[in-house]
Amino acid sequence: MAELVELTRKSGTRQGFAAEQDRQRLSKTALKAYRRLAGQWKLTGAQAAALLGVSTSTWERMKPEAGAKTLSQDQMTRISVLTGIYKGLHLLFADDMADRWLQLDNSGPLFDGRPPVAAMVEEGIPLMLEVRRYIDAVRGGL
Repeated sequence: MAELVELTRKSGTRQGFAAEQDRQRLSKTALKAYRRLAGQWKLTGAQAAALLGVSTSTWERMKPEAGAKTLSQDQMTRISVLTGIYKGLHLLFADDMADRWLQLDNSGPLFDGRPPVAAMVEEGIPLMLEVRRYIDAVRGGL
């Protein structure tokens, strides 16, 4: 995602994912980052698929690095938000809690006693964005 940050800095505008050309250029890197993130978080295939907004069988076809696929605007947005959550958690926690946090039951108002990953699977992008803001706020980023 460093390429995305660099492009934004040079152009002075925010990078979007609407343009097919941008998605083609960024998809391989985004998918590679998501594969690593899913491994770090120990996501099941069903969880990884749901967070990406695809079926489990589609996720299984996307997992091998040889598969070159242009991601949709929705998928790029999901990966961007989840990458932000990953980064925020690693800034917040200095140990393995950064990767375990999503799998632990959480009594916070966003989660209703569910693990954050389960809540995000059930509620999709709107809750993913809320979780991103929540983590940034907890670590003092807002």
